Amino acid sequence: MRSFSLALMALVASTSLAATAMAQAPAKAAAKIDPALAAAIADPLRKEDAARDKYRKPDQTLAFFDVGPAMKVGEYAPGGGWYSRLLGIYLAPKGKLVGLFADASGANAQRQEATRAAVAKFPAEVAEWARQPADKFSAMSLGAIPDAEKGTFDRILVMRALHNMLRGNVADSEIKKMRELLKPDGMIGIEQHRAKADAPYAFTDGSKGYLREADIIKLMEIHGFTFVGKSEANANPKDPANWPGGVWTLPPVLDGAKDDAEKARLQAIGESDRMTLLFRKRP
Repeated sequence: MRSFSLALMALVASTSLAATAMAQAPAKAAAKIDPALAAAIADPLRKEDAARDKYRKPDQTLAFFDVGPAMKVGEYAPGGGWYSRLLGIYLAPKGKLVGLFADASGANAQRQEATRAAVAKFPAEVAEWARQPADKFSAMSLGAIPDAEKGTFDRILVMRALHNMLRGNVADSEIKKMRELLKPDGMIGIEQHRAKADAPYAFTDGSKGYLREADIIKLMEIHGFTFVGKSEANANPKDPANWPGGVWTLPPVLDGAKDDAEKARLQAIGESDRMTLLFRKRP
């Protein structure tokens, strides 16, 4: 049986079950914005990144995930660095940011080398962005977790990356490893492009970037997490979530846009409709 069997089981859940799960989702009160987070968001070092704040709502998102300035926070698949730069500024004075890169131990030599290079450069890269000492940051591959790191993380953030785990058939193993890193009461915050509750499988298997909310809740519960609640901070009702080319049709990628008029139409829609979910590690 393939390694993503549990993820697949969650993704083929019936539409009626998906609708019921979302209807019963626990509500979580709007969180107060930490002044240190507000200051980090307003930092002049983020001048270029700030243009996307209106779409990504970092103040509401990180406050909902209850990320504090003195926490040890893992960011899964840091990617382009948009959140890394903000988290670096916010956490460096009192906390720590750790880049968590996907397990590449079963990949080809080129992928393994790329992962080693990304892990090696992450601390210095974030330190340069945040204008902070490099020892405030670290990184690791989930394929080589030191025993001393297990059970030491307050939060792990998975920002628009869960669909890639499913596409790579590694969702089960990656979530299991992240769970090992968390403290007994640690939490995972997930922001993910959201498919409609009744979306067909072709739009919920990860290939389009969109996943169903109820499927993700079930997937995390299977892997030993309790659903804490959801936020609509990153909701976008203008997104029909049914683009043939996937979520990359929308900003910032605008993949396949043929002319300026089409780009303008897509820009008016904005970035994708996204779920924002919080899960606590279960004993």
